[in-house]
Order: sequence, then C-alpha cells, then structure tokens
Amino acid sequence: MRLDVSAKRRESADAMDQDSAGLPPEIADRFTKPFARFLKIKAATGGMLLIAALAALILSNSPWSRPFLAFWETPIGLHFGSLDFTRSLRHWINDGLMTLFFFVVALELKRALVLGELRNLRVAALSFFGALGGMLVPAALYLVLINGQPGMYGWGTVVATDTAFVVGCLALLGSRIPPSLRLFLLSLAIFDDVGAILVVAVGFGDTLNWTALALGALGLAAVAGAARIGIRNAPVYFLLGGVIWFCFDASGIHPTLTGVVLGLMTSTHGWVSDKRLHSILGRVLSYPRGEHWSGDTIDRGDLRRAGIAVTEALSPEERLEMTLHPWVGFAIMPIFVFANAGVTISDVDIGQPVSTAIFAGLVFGKPIGVLTLSWLAVRLGLATRPVDLSWSLLAAGGLLTGIGFTMSLFIAGLAYTPTMLDAAKIGILTASVVSAAAGLLMLVWLTSRKRTT
Repeated sequence: MRLDVSAKRRESADAMDQDSAGLPPEIADRFTKPFARFLKIKAATGGMLLIAALAALILSNSPWSRPFLAFWETPIGLHFGSLDFTRSLRHWINDGLMTLFFFVVALELKRALVLGELRNLRVAALSFFGALGGMLVPAALYLVLINGQPGMYGWGTVVATDTAFVVGCLALLGSRIPPSLRLFLLSLAIFDDVGAILVVAVGFGDTLNWTALALGALGLAAVAGAARIGIRNAPVYFLLGGVIWFCFDASGIHPTLTGVVLGLMTSTHGWVSDKRLHSILGRVLSYPRGEHWSGDTIDRGDLRRAGIAVTEALSPEERLEMTLHPWVGFAIMPIFVFANAGVTISDVDIGQPVSTAIFAGLVFGKPIGVLTLSWLAVRLGLATRPVDLSWSLLAAGGLLTGIGFTMSLFIAGLAYTPTMLDAAKIGILTASVVSAAAGLLMLVWLTSRKRTT
C-alpha cells in the first residue's frame, strides 16, 4: 500500500514538472489551439479555394453580376505629379498580394533544397524532370491546337499545378497514399510554380526601364547588406521589399518576381547556435525560484536574452514560412480566386479554341509530360524512383497535376484579352475538375486493388 502511495506521489510530481515546463495556460488557448491545429492541415486551403471559386461563379451569374465584376476594377492608388501608382483593385491583388504567395513558394523551395527532403539530388531530380515534362508537353500541345489563332501567348496557362488542390485531393485518401507520392507531387508543384513565375517574368513584362531596374537591384543589395551586418528588424526588410516591388513594377519586369528573389535570399540558418542557446537557457534556469524578473536587473536582462535566443535559434526562413503560410493559404489565395474566378457563363462560347486548347493541355498534356520525362530521367540514371512509388501511382499523380486553377487563372489574366478571358477561365475550371476526378478515381482504384491482393 505504501509503495502505491509513493508511486502516485512520484507520478503527481512528474505531472507538475511537465506542467511547469510549458507556458502558463490561458482561456484563449481553448480557441487558439484547435484553430492552430486546423491551420496545420495544409489541405484545408484547397477547401477554402473551392468555396471562393463557387462564390465567385454564383455571384457572377446572379442579378448582382454587374456590380460584383465592376467592383474589382475600382481604381486605387496615389498620384504624384508625373508619377502615377493608381491601379485597379484586381491589379493590387494579382500583383501585390500574390507577391507574398510567390515569396512563400520560394521559401518552401529553398527549405526543401537546403534543409528538407530534396537535399538528395537524385530524389529531387525525379520531381524536377516530372515538372519539366509537365510544362513542356502541355505547352506544346496547346500551341499545336491553337496554331495561327488568337490566344497563342496563352500557352503559359497550362504549365502550372495548383499545390493546395493537389494536397487536398491526396488528403481525401489519407494513409492509403504512400508518402513518396505526396513528396513527389508537392516537390513537383513547387518546381511548377517557380517555372510559372519565370514564364510570367519573361513573357509578360513590358519594355525594360533600366533606371528602375538598377534601383531595384540596389534595393536587393541593401537587403543582402542589412542581413550581412546583422539587422534582424522585420519592418526594415518589409520597407525595402516594398521599395523593390515598386522598382520592379516600374522597370517592366513583373513585380511578383520580387517575392521569388527575396524568398531565395532568405537565410536558412539560425543566428543562435544550439550550443549558445543551451548556455543562455542554462544561465536562466540556474536562478532560484522566485519573483526576481522585474526591474532593471541582471536577472531580467538574462531573461530577455533567453527570449531573443529562443526566437533566433530558428532560421529566418522557418519563422517567415510559419508566420506567412496561414495568411497566404487562408486569406491571400482565397481573395485572389474570389477576384478572378468569376465568369458569366451565359456569355461564353465554350467552343472557342482557347477553351479546348487549355482543357487538352491540362487534362492530357500534363500527365503525359510528367510520366514521360520522369520515366526518361529514371531510365537514363538521372533520377531515382522510390520503391513504393509504382509507375501506376505516378501516372495517377500525373492526372492530378492537371489541376491548374490558381496559377492558371493568374497567368490567364495576363495573357488574354478581356474578350477571350472568360473562355480561358471556363477551360481552366473544367480541366481542373476533370483532372481532380480522374486522378482521385485512379488512386482509389489502385489503392483498393492493392488492399484486396
């Protein structure tokens, strides 16, 4: 009996120690912790985008269609003498807010290449060549189908994959999908996005203004210099990023490229090493218990130093990605889709060559290109295919890459005239639905068959 009592006392003491090791509880934790868990489910972004797209389609085909579509053309900005920074609301969303989206994409790519699963070059090569095939083949198919007709410059519409919707589709099947397929598709989608960004930067810029471009380069040098001398104040970099964005916008280069460049420049190394962190925290923990953290004392200085050390032990890349990813996934991307997915279906000629070419490029060109170049890369020894990633599973994943959606809408807004844009949107939306359905059905069939054998 005494042994039982002492054991219970030890368990109670251990529980108290574990409780004291964490932060003090707050009433708000009852709401914020479940919400934080929700934010960690990246697939939820796909649901948000679907809701935004449906809302835009419903409103654009309702009695409120005209004011809804006109709202996004509202001019907003500043005018100083010969300098005019007035743009439509849709322009600020597409070129301004989406810069943060591209910034996060660049952060994800750099983390994967430097710290993550793509450090193995032959593993990364499989996704890279799959993405390359998923860009070249659909673009070629698009150009063949629309040869000599209006809309030739819209080939970039069929080169990108929507990461959020692909992840959402995989999440529906849960553990039935091997991790290697998730890694392949996520990596491919990131490479796809970077390729699409290059398409935007090169294909949809204006005549270059070399003065503005030089000022933008000077701004990038200032960012690198600030990081080099140890400036870690986020508002400083936010201000410099804004200046660089305006310089790129004035230079003729698409301003969203600002997000890519700054993302790739972000450091993946923490300022405080593990050894130094342990030393600083050990000094704080060596103090006896008591209320001695207030006042201008050495104790309080050590505590503040410990707080900074804990923060700076994480790299800027990791902190920025954790901070911005929920905002991009649950605010910026749904706003973008809500502003761009609206189309008045009754006014669209679905038989236009643009709709057909986009549909064929995404539904057929993407999976053919992904599978073909992936196979060639493995056959030539340039890439390695995981054992649990069969060619049939890779083909099913290739079908899902035909979900263009967000990036396709983004490039379509740049590539097509207003008279052709609605037809392009119909092609994008239809192709994305068909690709999602085909990919999911094939994955369900493959994983079900695997279970029964």
